[in-house]
Amino acid sequence: MILCVSASPALDVTYRVERLTVGATNRIRETARRAGGKATNVARLLVLLGQDARLLTTAGGETGAELAAGLSRLGVGHDLVPTTSATRRTFALVDETTDTVTLLNEPALVDDWPRFVARAAELIPSAEVVVLSGSLPADAPVDGLARLTSLARGHGRPVVLDASGPALLAALAARPTVVKPNADELRDCADESDPVLAARAVADRFGVLVVASLGADGLVAVAGDTAWRARPRRRLTGNPTGAGDAVVAALARGLRAGTALGPLLADCVALAAAAVLSPTAGEFEAADYQRESVDVISETLGRAGR
Repeated sequence: MILCVSASPALDVTYRVERLTVGATNRIRETARRAGGKATNVARLLVLLGQDARLLTTAGGETGAELAAGLSRLGVGHDLVPTTSATRRTFALVDETTDTVTLLNEPALVDDWPRFVARAAELIPSAEVVVLSGSLPADAPVDGLARLTSLARGHGRPVVLDASGPALLAALAARPTVVKPNADELRDCADESDPVLAARAVADRFGVLVVASLGADGLVAVAGDTAWRARPRRRLTGNPTGAGDAVVAALARGLRAGTALGPLLADCVALAAAAVLSPTAGEFEAADYQRESVDVISETLGRAGR
């Protein structure tokens, strides 16, 4: 079983408008509501890939009840820690004329972080891989992800970490197996503009496999003395929201299966490409995935990262 952990789920609300005008009345053409959050997307993708995945998260209030119902509809097995605070909402405002998205995210609260950690400690021993994905709630300690990482590593479980900010830096010190930053998060960790050199610095400092997603440019990865660069065979347009979650899902599945790093990185690129082609984060079409799995462009880089 792959355990996906996050205490900051969300009920994703999408509003589509013909053209978004700030400071004016905007008429909504279409509304969609869906169980969301990064760990939710990862778990959903794993289910679509035929994996035994379970989501550990929180739920509270009417939005929490809607989240739970949505997870059941998506076929995502879940373990919900109740909170007195309502589950947050994220609002995506889609401008159909410019094909741009404006995000409004409510803050997440967990109320009782020790209880959430205690439940994670109960579930981790039965997991084969642990995914820590998403931001920390506002009232969680900055070393919250580091604590969860240490719990999993203490049981000998591989950990895939997808986080940001001070929580990411704290968790890196706990030595996750793989860390999956985006370009901005990578720069924050290494203070280096070149993504390959930044990934090299993080891998050397913390002794982790770094797989950094670079949007349309694919990804770079560094492990030990070897670096890779991989990208789709063609540049894609679509919805990039869930591409990073697709990389995390592919990494978790590959760790569970013991897939060699070269094929694993190609699979990460293919699944992320298929996710971009889906209008909804946490989804992909099998035909897109199969097509994008062909001719992923990858190369091994030297020690200097050039």
